[in-house]
Amino acid sequence: MLLNNPTLRVLFAGQALYWSCSMIGITLTSLAGLQLAPLNALATLPLTLLILGNLLAVQPLSLFMQRHGRRSGLMLGASCGVLGGMLSAVGVWLWDFVLFCLGALAIGGYQASAMYYRFAALEAVGNAQKGRATSYVIGGGVCAALFAPNLSLWSRDALDAPFVGAYLLIAALALIALLLMSRLREGEAPRPPRAGWSQARVLLSRPLVRAALATTAVGHGLMMLVMNATPLAMNFCGLPLESAAEVIRWHMLGMFLPAFIAGPLVDRLGSRRIAVLGSLILLGSAAIALTGLQQSHFLASSFLLGIGWNLMLVAGTTLLGEGHNANERGQAQGLMELGNGLVAACASFTSGALISGIGWNAVNLGMLPLLVVALLMLLPLRRRLAAG
Repeated sequence: MLLNNPTLRVLFAGQALYWSCSMIGITLTSLAGLQLAPLNALATLPLTLLILGNLLAVQPLSLFMQRHGRRSGLMLGASCGVLGGMLSAVGVWLWDFVLFCLGALAIGGYQASAMYYRFAALEAVGNAQKGRATSYVIGGGVCAALFAPNLSLWSRDALDAPFVGAYLLIAALALIALLLMSRLREGEAPRPPRAGWSQARVLLSRPLVRAALATTAVGHGLMMLVMNATPLAMNFCGLPLESAAEVIRWHMLGMFLPAFIAGPLVDRLGSRRIAVLGSLILLGSAAIALTGLQQSHFLASSFLLGIGWNLMLVAGTTLLGEGHNANERGQAQGLMELGNGLVAACASFTSGALISGIGWNAVNLGMLPLLVVALLMLLPLRRRLAAG
């Protein structure tokens, strides 16, 4: 499918570039924040502002793409990545925490646009291939998992001032993504129809849509909660940055390698079953994290965290497609990304406070109530299927 569909190829490559930027940021931003922040508890504030930038941009970006098409919207998002990388680099160079935070806020706009890659993939294939198209585009992150950890370590000390080179590299990768998105042809990723805010109430009244939103929001929020906390937790345990980079590499492999089987599983077994499986895998991730503080515990837990996130994201995205028609597409997708951003912002900021105040175990215990919420939202769908 990737070889035969040029839209999927462009989106796959764009996903690889975005997640390379994201992985560099995940590995280094909380550590750079710890260096610049006036309080340790504020070390993850830049990552939280990145999520806030995503949250502020996701709905306006959706409306922008409704008027101007996918290509223009995705190019605009990549431009935010270029701007954010430059601002962050200057902030670290000048030892200015506020400027560093502003750079993270701008990178959030890039994140918002990259989250629409999988929706653009849905528009480029027929109904029988939607699960696979979604998961294959998400699978572009495998390239990031293979190369970005080494890029993180190299770019951290590439210049005399630590971390500056890393954010210049983010700006350069976002620029490549900008050029790549300019090649996306609107005929293959058609413009979503206009949608009004009144559609949101109609969409949220449907159990199928609510379950889809809860599935991706919980999966994405928990991934951000634990992933942002992991480099700090390892640092507090006395583990070197090289160990953290290796753990993040395996986390990213967990996030993206399952994409090549998650889509076919969704197409064969259904979105609800795969969402439940993803929730159970996240429970396993928390259980392993609570058993020890060695690198092996962090690695295994982070690997399972990535797998659970992938299954819940693919399942929730395809489940959403079953709950709306074509003229509701733009509003439904915007609602999903808005929900993901809200939960991720709360999770990102909470992770820093929990690590500094209560500890690593509290972060993992905090996963449990949210997973229960997601499973409860999926129960009405089971009864509905049984009745049918």
